[in-house]
Amino acid sequence: MKTKEIQDLKLKPDAELERLIKDDGEKLRQLKFDLAAGKVKDVKQIHEVKKAIARMKTFLKEREMATGKA
Repeated sequence: MKTKEIQDLKLKPDAELERLIKDDGEKLRQLKFDLAAGKVKDVKQIHEVKKAIARMKTFLKEREMATGKA
């Protein structure tokens, strides 16, 4: 993920981030099944999706902490 993409993620609203986390979670699940079936050519893609999910969750948590909800 490039710096520009990360900055764009920071600007997205919470609902959009939650939707992206859900979508990427489904993508990660599918990649894991495909890996077990031997269909995945680029194994690094799994790592990248995991990192993207972690980044989005971090942004959500930072906002939550900033607003005092936690």
